[in-house]
Amino acid sequence: MRFGFAGLCGLLLTAVCVLGGTATSQSQPSLPQQQVQSDASSPSPMDYLNNQLPRWMRFSGQLRERAEGYTGGGFNPANDDQYVLTRVWINMSLQPNDWTQFFFQGMDARAFGKSATPAGPPFRDDMDLRQAYFALGSESRPVSVRFGRQELEFGDGRLVGALPWANTARTFDGVRGSVVGEFFRVDLFAASVVKIYQSDFDTYVPGNNFYGAYSSFPKLISKSTLQPFFFWRRQSGLKTEAGAPGISNYATVGARWTGKLPGGFDYDTTMAKQSGSLGSESIGAWAGHWLGGYTVEHTRYSPRFFAEYNYASGDHNATDNHRGTFDQLYPTGHDKYGLTDLVGWQNIEQTRAGAEVKLTKKVSATARYNLYWLADSHDALYNASAIAIARDKTGTSGRFVGQEPDVITTYKVNTRLTFAGGYGRLIPGTFLNHTTKGASYNYPYFMTVYDF
Repeated sequence: MRFGFAGLCGLLLTAVCVLGGTATSQSQPSLPQQQVQSDASSPSPMDYLNNQLPRWMRFSGQLRERAEGYTGGGFNPANDDQYVLTRVWINMSLQPNDWTQFFFQGMDARAFGKSATPAGPPFRDDMDLRQAYFALGSESRPVSVRFGRQELEFGDGRLVGALPWANTARTFDGVRGSVVGEFFRVDLFAASVVKIYQSDFDTYVPGNNFYGAYSSFPKLISKSTLQPFFFWRRQSGLKTEAGAPGISNYATVGARWTGKLPGGFDYDTTMAKQSGSLGSESIGAWAGHWLGGYTVEHTRYSPRFFAEYNYASGDHNATDNHRGTFDQLYPTGHDKYGLTDLVGWQNIEQTRAGAEVKLTKKVSATARYNLYWLADSHDALYNASAIAIARDKTGTSGRFVGQEPDVITTYKVNTRLTFAGGYGRLIPGTFLNHTTKGASYNYPYFMTVYDF
C-alpha cells in the first residue's frame, strides 16, 4: 500500500464519477438528514428562528442527558461510580440549491459527578467541532460526494458506525462518495478516525487510515437486502508480539444479509474475514453474527421473539508470530453484545435470546438474556471499546465468561422528546472468577433526548 492518503481520495472520487455514469436517477438516499424537520405538533425554539431565516439556512440540535452508574467496576466490589452525562449538538445547514450543502455541527459533552477514570474522553469534550463537511449531490441525483469531517455508518453499524451512545460519539476526516441506482447503492470512502481531546481541538492521527467500499442490493433477493463490503485499515506506530515496531495493513471482507420471511419471521446475518500483516506477523481472523426473529402479527403488543449467536476469533498463542484476534474496527457496538458493554466482537462466543413488546403506541420494552464464552481461553476478554479487561495467557481459567440479563424501556413522547431507561447485570463465570475478584457488574441508566 504505497498510495498516499490524498492519492486514495482522488482515486475514490474518480471511481465515483465513473460509476455514476451507469447509475439511474431512481431513489437517491443522498445526504443524511442531520437536522430534525419541523413538526407542527411539537414545535421547538429553533422553528421560530428558522422561520426568520432564508430557506437555504437552517439550525437544529439535540440535547441529551443520561444519568448512569455502576457497581462492581472491573468486577471489584469496591469499585463504583454514579454521574450525569450531558451532550449538546448544535447544527447549521447551508443548502443554496438542491445539489450543494455545507453542514456544521458543534458539540459540548460534559460528565457531572464522575469520580473514576477515565475522566476525559469518551465522557468529556469541551465545545468542539464534531462535523464540518461540504457535499455535492442530492436526492434527485444518482451521485453524491462529501468532503470533510463526517459520520460513517454502514449496515447495522456492527463494523463501522458513529457510536452515538458514547457521550463524544465518533466522526472521521475524509471523503465519501455514493452512487445509487434502481437496484443498488455503493459507498466508497477514504478517511481517518478523529481523536477526541477534552480541552484541545479534535483531530485525526496521521498514519491511521481507513478505506472501504460498502454496497447494498435491496432487490437482488425477494424481501431481503444483500450488503457485500470491503474495508482496509492501515495503522502505524504499533508493535509485533515480539515487541518490534511495525505497520499494520489488513483487509476485512464480508457481507451482511438481512430480510423477512413469510409468517412473521425475520433474519439477519453478517460474516467477515480478515487477513493481512503487522510488521513480520501475519493476521488471520474471522467473525460471524446470526439472528432469527419471529413477530406475532395482528395481536396486542406485537411481541417479537428472537435468538442470536455471535462469534469472533481469538489468538491462541501470543508468541507464534500470528494474530488471530478479530478486530471489530469502528463499530456502533453499544448493546449489540449486552447492555453493560463489557463484551465486544473480539475473542467471544455469545448466545442471546429475548423479546420485544409494544406496550402502547409510545411505549416499548425489551428483555434479553446473554451467555458468554471466550473463543480461545488463551486470549483476553475485550469490552465494546476493544480494550482487554481480563486475560489468562495460560488458558487454565476456563472459557465461560458469565451471563447477563438486560431490560430496556422506551417512552417516545413525540417526534422530539424521548425517555429511556435500562438495567444490565453481568454475573461472572469461571473465567472472570479466576482472573478478577469476581463481583457482579451492575449498570442502570435513565436518559432523556430532546431534538430541537
